[in-house]
Amino acid sequence: MTANITLSEKAAKRIATIVSADAGKQALRISVEGGGCSGFSYKFDLAEAINADDKVIERDGAKVLIDSMSLIYMDGSEIDFVDNLLGQSFQIHNPNAVASCGCGTSFSI
Repeated sequence: MTANITLSEKAAKRIATIVSADAGKQALRISVEGGGCSGFSYKFDLAEAINADDKVIERDGAKVLIDSMSLIYMDGSEIDFVDNLLGQSFQIHNPNAVASCGCGTSFSI
């Protein structure tokens, strides 16, 4: 798996904080699923184990796991964490997305 996906410093810090607070969890798992208002949506879960087909992205002690099917849709993306007046959220800056909705978790290719 050679997909080029990066993790921002802010996202790595937030992931490390979340994972350390939940005993038994190792990483944040991000997957792409069909659905959402633009065709595809991102799903975020905490993972207990690394699967054989996972791409592992690490930065500053934080790990993100992405399955091989989701990698197809996320190649070249940056995973970021935003904390502003509208709230806190992980955001994926995906160069493959041609459209997205206002929630930021749904996109089309």
